[in-house]
Amino acid sequence: MSGWTSADIERELPRMRAYARALTRDPVAADDLVQEALLRAYERAATYRAEHALRSWLLAILHNLFIDSKRREGNEQRRNTRIGQLQEGLVAPAHQEHVVHLREIGARFEGLPEEHRAVLSLIGVQGLSYQEAATTLGVPVGTVMSRLHRARAALREPAAAEATRLHIVGGKDAS
Repeated sequence: MSGWTSADIERELPRMRAYARALTRDPVAADDLVQEALLRAYERAATYRAEHALRSWLLAILHNLFIDSKRREGNEQRRNTRIGQLQEGLVAPAHQEHVVHLREIGARFEGLPEEHRAVLSLIGVQGLSYQEAATTLGVPVGTVMSRLHRARAALREPAAAEATRLHIVGGKDAS
């Protein structure tokens, strides 16, 4: 037998509620905590020793449940933070934007003069040195460097590159 009655528990309820409210600072959470503590007390009635005060035993159960819930919340927050950090590392840029950007670069590359495409491909894609590209194309190193510079500039500024190829017939020049 437990050594206490339901009437004994009812007498301790106001103190349990007051302590729970002091811990949680929320009347609803306090009532939930008291209910959980009472359930735990009934489940573990066999562990109660008559030489201890019932109030101390009940308040210790209440306190331990509160501490356990705070630990669980802290652990959950840390897990959620770690998951959020991991997900940030896994988030890839929007696929559509990447595809559009690659298509734009591909179109600009295709619009380059042949000698610029060749130099850019040999150095930028194939990884050849300036000297190796010059030997492959049969031109001086300075020519390779000049073509590479112009090709890169044209890729960075597509509107300027296209404007140099446009010829306006008739009308006045705005400049």
